[in-house]
Amino acid sequence: MEFLNYHHLRYFWFVAREGNLRKAAEKLHISQSTISAQIAELEGMLGEQLFRRAARGLSLTEAGQQIFLYAEDIFSLGEELLNAIKQRPAARSLRVQIGIADSLPKLISHQLMKPIFQLDQPVQPVCQEGKVADLLAQLAIYRLDIVLADEPSPSSLNIRAFNHLLGECGVSFCGDPKLAGTLKGRFPKSLDGAPILLPTSSTALRQSLERWFQAIQVRPRLIAEYDDAALMAVAAADGLGFMPIPTLAINNAVKHHGFKVIGKTDACREQIYAITAERRITHPAVVAITSNAKESLFGKSCRLKQPS
Repeated sequence: MEFLNYHHLRYFWFVAREGNLRKAAEKLHISQSTISAQIAELEGMLGEQLFRRAARGLSLTEAGQQIFLYAEDIFSLGEELLNAIKQRPAARSLRVQIGIADSLPKLISHQLMKPIFQLDQPVQPVCQEGKVADLLAQLAIYRLDIVLADEPSPSSLNIRAFNHLLGECGVSFCGDPKLAGTLKGRFPKSLDGAPILLPTSSTALRQSLERWFQAIQVRPRLIAEYDDAALMAVAAADGLGFMPIPTLAINNAVKHHGFKVIGKTDACREQIYAITAERRITHPAVVAITSNAKESLFGKSCRLKQPS
C-alpha cells in the first residue's frame, strides 16, 4: 500500500500558491533545489506531471489543479485540527479567490463582495487586483474562482470563460467642490474645455464616454489617464480635474472624497461583469456575489443576459 508523503505535498502546495520556486523557497527557508527534488518525488509517486513552464513562472497542469484543490482542503483541515486541540474554536472558513479589475471602482468592488460576509459559513476571501487579461489567465488555471470587471472577457483571448452581466448603470461626473461649482450650471456643455481625468483608452467606459462627447459636441481638456480608478479619484479630489464615475457609486464617492456632483447621463453605461471558468456557478460565495448584484445592488431596472 502506498502512503502520501505530506511533506512533499506541502512543498507542492507552496509552489502552486506562489507560482514559482524562488518565492516558495524563501517562505519555507529552504533551497530551490530541495523543493524541486521533493516535488519530483511526489510526481513520481503520483505518476503525473504537476507543473509546466509558463512565461511568468510555473503553471499547474490539469492533474496539478486537482491535487492543489485537495491540498487546500487538507491543510485547511490541519489548521482546524490545531485550533480544536488548542481550544480555539473556529468554524471552518470557505476560501474564495477573487480577481478584481484595477479599473473597477473600489466602492463597487466592496459592495459586490459584502454579501459573502453574511453567509452562514465563514468566508475567507483572497482578493487579487490587476489587468483583466492577467486575471483571466489566473482564472483559466483555477487560481481564481471569479473575476469582477467592467468589461467582458475579450474574445481575442484564447481562454475558456463565461461572462455574467451583473448589471449596468449610468455615469456621473464629479470633482472637488471648487471646480464642480464652476461646471454645474450648464451641464453638459459646461464640460467643453474643462480639465478631465479619464480611464485609459482601452477601457469600455472610456470608449463610451468618447462616443457621448462626440455626439453632444463637447470636448473636455484631457489632463491625465489612469488604469487605477482609485488613483484617479485621489487626483480629482486634489483639484486636478473632474472625473466620470458609475452612478451606482456616486453617493459613496461624495462621502469618501468630498466630491460635488456636476451632472449625470444615462447615455453612457458602465457594465459590471462576473467572469467564471464554468458556465454554471456553484461556489457559495460566488453565488452570493452574483445573486445580490442582480437582485439588489443594480435594482430591477438593470438589463441582464445569459452568460456568453
